[in-house]
Amino acid sequence: MLNRLLAVCLALALGSTTARGLLPDEENTIKVFKSASSSVVYVTNVAITQSPYMDEQAIPQGTGSGFVWDRQGHIVTNFHVVQGGNAFLVTLGDQTQLEASLIGSDPTKDIAVLRVDKSHDKLVPVRVAKFEALQVGQKTIAIGNPFGLDHTLTTGVISALGREVQGISGITIRDMIQTDAAINPGNSGGPLLDSDGNLIGMNTMIFTRSGGSAGIGFAVPVSFIARIVPELIKYGKVVRPGMGITILSTGQKYYLIGDRPGVVVNEVSPRGPAAKAGLRGLRRLPGGRVAAGDVIVGVESFPVRDFDDLYNAFDRFKPGDTVSVKIERAGKPLSLPVTLVNIE
Repeated sequence: MLNRLLAVCLALALGSTTARGLLPDEENTIKVFKSASSSVVYVTNVAITQSPYMDEQAIPQGTGSGFVWDRQGHIVTNFHVVQGGNAFLVTLGDQTQLEASLIGSDPTKDIAVLRVDKSHDKLVPVRVAKFEALQVGQKTIAIGNPFGLDHTLTTGVISALGREVQGISGITIRDMIQTDAAINPGNSGGPLLDSDGNLIGMNTMIFTRSGGSAGIGFAVPVSFIARIVPELIKYGKVVRPGMGITILSTGQKYYLIGDRPGVVVNEVSPRGPAAKAGLRGLRRLPGGRVAAGDVIVGVESFPVRDFDDLYNAFDRFKPGDTVSVKIERAGKPLSLPVTLVNIE
């Protein structure tokens, strides 16, 4: 009797699963793909050259992915996808091909914005999530065009947050999202989505020894995208804060202070924020020798060991913010309040 009852329960359970055909996680993935795939585009980077006979030739330089930002025609992708191109094609989900122009880019965060001038009625903007809500272990969905295969979907989880990865500009991109969703060449610039179909990052690079996905992919977080893209649209560049100084190179610094951490101030711009705060640059000694002035060792709570640290520390603020710049002067620690300004 008990065996028969167990058999009936098992049959009912299998029957309900078979009748539905899909597990809840599968249904969620399908729902996200259906709602978000129309926001994903295929980006072709084209170089226009002239032949010896003065004929123009369009030479494809590479392809990647992107996503629709708004209904005004703005498309977000990676800087390295559009780098070196002077013409661009954006292919929508219905295979409509549109010419696009580069509006602005930020190589330090590997972000670029294109704009198409037609078919705005076909554009479906991606939905943007809040970065603060992300957690390690939550589901990730990547949609892109790996190896030219358009609208390919892969899934995974957030493997880690706050990763530091050297970007294409040589500057470290911090706070990157690590995911095990398969990301391959061609996925660059495509969206990384959460289980609600909201944008949480832009797939940017992979860690690989073979050229293919090894389950370690990195995405620029939505916090950077949401801050930088509007600036690129409005100004064509990122508005960066600074304080009006030049610094020594690594070799020059080593000559003066050796391996000590910090950034050596070279010159201070007259009437700039640093000058008003009292920062000092190099000093010329009798006989032509040079002595170090101030050495920047921190900005607010962020330690500064080199230029990369200084750049990323300032990148957390905006022009008009007053920050505490920690320095060493003649071996003594000081803290000076500096009001940052926009630098070109």
